[in-house]
Amino acid sequence: MQQALVIGASGGIGSALSSALIEKGWQVTGLSRSIDGLDITSEASVAQHFGALAGPFNRIIIASGALEIEGHAPEKALRQLSSEAMAVQFAVNTIGPALVLKHAIRLLPRDDAAVLAALSARVGSIGDNRAGGWHSYRAAKAALNQIVRGSAIELGRTHKQTICVALHPGTVATAFTEKYLGRHPAVAPAEAAANLLGVLDGLSPADSGGFFDWAGKSVPW
Repeated sequence: MQQALVIGASGGIGSALSSALIEKGWQVTGLSRSIDGLDITSEASVAQHFGALAGPFNRIIIASGALEIEGHAPEKALRQLSSEAMAVQFAVNTIGPALVLKHAIRLLPRDDAAVLAALSARVGSIGDNRAGGWHSYRAAKAALNQIVRGSAIELGRTHKQTICVALHPGTVATAFTEKYLGRHPAVAPAEAAANLLGVLDGLSPADSGGFFDWAGKSVPW
């Protein structure tokens, strides 16, 4: 039985991904802050939790992340920008996943197919930005995309069958997005999970380093 590791497994999408993988016959290990005490913004915490895992994991999915952190809502304009809000956005949405990627490498098989995916967001696309606003969140996700891209290049030298990608799950109806849905259509976490796993199933090593949406279409950087 192949093993999968889901980071942020207690969240809406993370929980749905874990359930969907189990239904597909995977043995799933989940880690989260609320259940396991994993603090992805602390390298000591990441090293401790990952050091207790043996692997190898043929799928590692980073489903952690946050939109509103410590009461800081997404900015509508530059005048609302604060260093505190930007710092916590980068801590959770960029530095945290980067630390996970760093410590996840030893858990990947060297001579077998594997996928290492991080949930990003379309609003992190610089080329697709037509509305402005949400500066801290956008910038943190754009930085995450760069980390994923660089990781994919590095893994391509040592783990030639590993696919490392950023994924946009679409708008998902979770506590994460509840206050910001407005008139935007949203899908249930289970549907989002099925979409994302379908995308991962259709990728090849040639796609490593890419940024894909829930339908498998490339998202501009």
